[in-house]
Amino acid sequence: MRVVAIDGPAGSGKSTVARRLASRLELDYLDTGAMYRAVAFAALRRGMDPSDAEPVARMARELEITVEEHCVTVDGVDATIEIRGPEVTRAVSAVAANAGVRAELVRRQREWARQRGGGVIEGRDIGTVVFPDAQLKAYLTARLDVRAARRHQEVADMDYEAVAADMARRDTYDSERQADPLLKASDAVAVDTSDRSVDEIVDDLVARLAAPR
Repeated sequence: MRVVAIDGPAGSGKSTVARRLASRLELDYLDTGAMYRAVAFAALRRGMDPSDAEPVARMARELEITVEEHCVTVDGVDATIEIRGPEVTRAVSAVAANAGVRAELVRRQREWARQRGGGVIEGRDIGTVVFPDAQLKAYLTARLDVRAARRHQEVADMDYEAVAADMARRDTYDSERQADPLLKASDAVAVDTSDRSVDEIVDDLVARLAAPR
């Protein structure tokens, strides 16, 4: 099974790099963050408190979630746009810190890769927890101002300062949570995407995969 793990905080360029790399390698691509956002979306839609651990974890085990490159459905409902909205963005950290939710989604992520013989998989714990034996692990970072500017372009209904503050809050939350925190795997390649083009980064990762071990 050929797995490439792409980890890093929000706005570091994970999705863009992972999609381009998957295309170059002719592998399937999975955005695991969309899965956690799908659970948050479902909790909000049902009027649940996203931080109410056991009910949310129980719900996650029952959800039908489909994550494709340009479409996310939750129990048959197209949630592609809603999962990127500010309400879900504010709720997703609590959902991602839920150990029961993580256990269920990690199981699904491993099954997804098993069925496809691998893939380029992005998230926050792919190289440390989900696929510790991945063929290549990359940890993407960028300066906070760069990451906030990127996310601000995606979330037009929030001003830059609010986006930057929310991003800093989530960085702290994700890094300090007890369940599978955001960490760089000891054997991951660190990539600062602040001032590098996507093609340059992808070329570098492809070269690393091709290099003799």
